[in-house]
Amino acid sequence: MSTPAGSADTNLPQTGPSSYDEHRPPERELLDDCVHCGFCLPTCPTYQLWGEEMDSPRGRIYLMDLAKKGEIGLEGPFTEHIDQCLGCMACVSACPSGVQYDRLLESVRPQIERNVEREKSDKWFRDAIFALFPYKRRLRAATLPGALYQRLRKVPAVAKVASKLPGRLGAVESLLPPVSVREAFARLPVHTPAVGERRARVALLSGCVQDVFFHRVNEATVRVLAAEGCDVLVPRDQQCCGALELHAGREDSALARAKREIAVFEKLGVDHVVTNVAGCGSSMKEYGHLLDDDPEWAERAAAFSAKVRDVHEVLADLLDDGGPRAARHPIAARVAYHDACHLGHAQQVRAQPRAVLRSIPDVEVLDVPEAALCCGSAGIYNMVMPEAAGDLGARKAENIRSVRPDVVVTANPGCLLQIGKHLGAPEGAADGGGPVPLLHPVQLLDASIRGVPVPRS
Repeated sequence: MSTPAGSADTNLPQTGPSSYDEHRPPERELLDDCVHCGFCLPTCPTYQLWGEEMDSPRGRIYLMDLAKKGEIGLEGPFTEHIDQCLGCMACVSACPSGVQYDRLLESVRPQIERNVEREKSDKWFRDAIFALFPYKRRLRAATLPGALYQRLRKVPAVAKVASKLPGRLGAVESLLPPVSVREAFARLPVHTPAVGERRARVALLSGCVQDVFFHRVNEATVRVLAAEGCDVLVPRDQQCCGALELHAGREDSALARAKREIAVFEKLGVDHVVTNVAGCGSSMKEYGHLLDDDPEWAERAAAFSAKVRDVHEVLADLLDDGGPRAARHPIAARVAYHDACHLGHAQQVRAQPRAVLRSIPDVEVLDVPEAALCCGSAGIYNMVMPEAAGDLGARKAENIRSVRPDVVVTANPGCLLQIGKHLGAPEGAADGGGPVPLLHPVQLLDASIRGVPVPRS
């Protein structure tokens, strides 16, 4: 068995009390699954950036193991290297031994949040993020000054100052999503009937950032599902699914949100709970595991998670079951598809989005080089780790440019913003849309079904 360079034997016995608390620490069996073979290294974004062993999956597992044995504490280097992980799960796809790094990271990040005192500036910044993004009403209120700022941003003097904002503040400013007050306050219909004979009854998670800043994606999703024979329900009492908090280790608040969502959706009697956001879908599919130790919620969570499907999974199944219901108009375009990490790696949904895109006549679907490598968005990563995220975003943008696309599509709002930032906006544009249209795949399908021009963003 090989071990990380310069490290000791990982089979050392327990040498002291575990550094983890007793609530869901990383399981010994999962830690021991890693044989430190190195197949994960080429797919790990931070290892690719820095070549640092402890910023690779096997290196982080080694640190987790040392903490389990009481060799090291959770503060200092342990937290530093875990924080620097994007949680992209490319290593899970690459691992020949089936190491469940996703479960290990999912157990370790809450340990850090509970037991490690962060520097005040770091804590305040993270608290500010989570005081805003999971709350749709607060996001809507923020669109009012946001729309004004984006107008002012077109003034050269303001743009010059904004471009010089340092560190995290500059990252947040550069990632501001396109703001439309009208769309931010728009509502999806509670019920949209299927066109023609009903093939399925589904409920849509409308999301937080997705519904406020990418409402057009939700509208397109509802239209496409209805056109393909689905009754679509969008419950008004749904809230945040907790994905952003879950991926950052804020377990208590994330699970409270999970329980609220389960209670809302389980009473609807639908065939599927549909998501069009990769990060949300990956978390909702994990509710059953996350709540399996809660006697009141375990069974309900498992039943809920079993119904969660990404929109591309639903549409691909409908294509396989009798073909498309709605006629497609041709779109002659080279379309670069970017695999969002929480769709491709966490959910293992790769073929379905491509099949859905290829159902559009004249579309040529292009695979992007280094497709497995994260774009640097990763939940809040591009805000809390702006330098690493910037390097990864620039690398992803260069790979996208190399295939010369007419349109770029990806199924996650964070990826849309990150890629848009690094592809660059057209001269004079302030919406971050990029030199080519940057869309969710369902927007392209929606344009084909309706026979309208491809939207710009």
